[in-house]
Amino acid sequence: MKKSELKSFLDFKVEQYNTPEFIESDPVQIPHQFSKKENIEISGFLTATIAWGNRKSILKNANRLMEMLDRSPHDFILNHSESDLESLTGFVHRTFNETDLIYFISALKNIYKHHGGIESIFTQNAEKASLQPAIHEFKKVFFELPHPSRTQKHVSDPLKNSAAKRINMYLRWMVRKDQAGVDFGLWEKLDASQLSCPLDVHSGNVARKLKLLKRKANDAKALNELDISLRKLDPVDPVKYDFALFGLGVFEKY
Repeated sequence: MKKSELKSFLDFKVEQYNTPEFIESDPVQIPHQFSKKENIEISGFLTATIAWGNRKSILKNANRLMEMLDRSPHDFILNHSESDLESLTGFVHRTFNETDLIYFISALKNIYKHHGGIESIFTQNAEKASLQPAIHEFKKVFFELPHPSRTQKHVSDPLKNSAAKRINMYLRWMVRKDQAGVDFGLWEKLDASQLSCPLDVHSGNVARKLKLLKRKANDAKALNELDISLRKLDPVDPVKYDFALFGLGVFEKY
C-alpha cells in the first residue's frame, strides 16, 4: 500500500471509529460522567490506571471506584479522613488493590495541594516533540511520598523502556482537541502533536501489518518508531490514528 493510499485508508478508519458511539464501550466513558475539570482529570487517571484486561471488568471496577469516591473524586482526594479511606478496603482490579489505591489517593492529594495538579506537572516537563520525558518526571513526583514498593509498577516509565500505554491513552484524553467529543482537550498548554499513540497488542499488531512498525516488542523503542510513522501521516494530530489501529484490531480483527 502506497503512503497516500495508507493515509486515505487510515483517515477513513479514524472517521469510522472516532465518533460519540466509541464512548459507549470504552473506558473514556468514566471521565465523561463528570463536568468539573479536576473530576475529569482524576477519574480519567484512575480509570486509565486500571485499563487493562477485560473491558467489561474495567468499566465495572472503574464505576465501583467512582462510587467509593462519592462520585466527587477531587473533593474526596482533598478532604478525605482516615476513616474515609476505610471505605476503599476490598477494592481490587487484577494486581491493583486497596494498598495501591490508598497510596494513589495520597499521591494525588499531594499533587493537587503542592504541585498545582496533574496538568501542571506535565506542562512543566513537556518537551516540544514528546511527552514521554514528562511521564518520567510525573512518576518521580507521584512517588515522592513514602510508598509501598509494589505500587510503583502501576505507573509506567518510558525512560525504563515502557511503552506506557495506559498513561499515553490518558494523555490523549486530556490533551487532544476532538471535534467528535471523545477526547476532552482540557489541557490547552499542551498540543496533540506532542502525544504518542497508546501502544498495545492490538494497535501494535495492526501497525506491523500496515508496515508502520517493524520492532516486535511493544516497548518504548517501538513507540518511538510508531510515533515517527504516524507523524509523517499527520504531524498535527498523529495520535488520532489510535482510533484506526485500535478499531481495526479489536472490532475488525484485522
